[in-house]
Amino acid sequence: MSLWLPTAPEQPAGEMENQTKPPDPRPDAPPEYSSHFVPGPPGTAVPPDAGYPGGLPMAYYSPQQPGTFPSYQPIGGTHPVCYQPGKYPVPSQPVPVTWMPGPTPMANCPPGLEYLVQLDNIHVLQHFEPLEMMTHFETNNRYDIKNNSDQMVYIVTEDTDDFTRNAYRTLRPFVLRVTDCMGREIMTMQRPFRCTCCCFCCPSARQELEVQCPPGVTLGFVAEHWNLCRAVYSIQNEKKENMMRVRGPCSTYGCGSDSVFEVKSLDGVSNIGSIIRKWNGLLSAMADADHFDIHFPLDLDVKMKAMIFGACFLIDFMYFERSPPQPSR
Repeated sequence: MSLWLPTAPEQPAGEMENQTKPPDPRPDAPPEYSSHFVPGPPGTAVPPDAGYPGGLPMAYYSPQQPGTFPSYQPIGGTHPVCYQPGKYPVPSQPVPVTWMPGPTPMANCPPGLEYLVQLDNIHVLQHFEPLEMMTHFETNNRYDIKNNSDQMVYIVTEDTDDFTRNAYRTLRPFVLRVTDCMGREIMTMQRPFRCTCCCFCCPSARQELEVQCPPGVTLGFVAEHWNLCRAVYSIQNEKKENMMRVRGPCSTYGCGSDSVFEVKSLDGVSNIGSIIRKWNGLLSAMADADHFDIHFPLDLDVKMKAMIFGACFLIDFMYFERSPPQPSR
């Protein structure tokens, strides 16, 4: 006795293969969600990433694809917010330096001194060196020269080797180089070494500064005169002929007040200008960060303006350059 069992109808091989595959879990269309999000205008078309020819992989969102998270744009601007205020540090940027506009060349004026023709007041600001204060290692002095509008006029840099600076300290011979906004050296000031072992009234013990403008061409000299109680200098031309005098206070190390060095005529009657060392409080007493104000008439010969400018640095090195205390043995 034979049993008959029903059998499924024969199907093509292609349909059999389709039935053996698991069903696709992805729905044909995304489900409907109630959302309060109002889509904005569509963004510009962006080509797909080179690493993904078909577009971004799953789990990556692109602001240009519809239905994804929109990118935030601040109201009233086109640049996105880069840093949250007070949380992330903003990269430090150098402070821009404003230079005085360069004047046109003038007849009978050494090149580079055209700036001084337009000025009757300049400020000499010495750079503060914290490392020098902590280690007592003398470094090259640097100065910023500015006008009343806080515009840079010159930069003055000392050019002295380490041994000379730290062996001779305030008595060291030095070379100061004055550069303009183009980095050109327009003036050089040189102080030779003078021995102080001799009597103060001896000419070989008196300090002197030579000013060259342009470098290599002597413009004049600033010569010290011996005086019992105050600083006295002569401003001389290139032939060492006295042109003006500088007369300092009885106490150049005044504490709590400015030190005024008057620039006078040779007879001492006319007051031509002044070199004022400003008192900066505790910084003036403990560190080398001097501030000088130089005043002269606007119509004064520009060469004499440059000589008064040079006298300021000899005064600074002789009276206001601090020598660190020597260790006791």
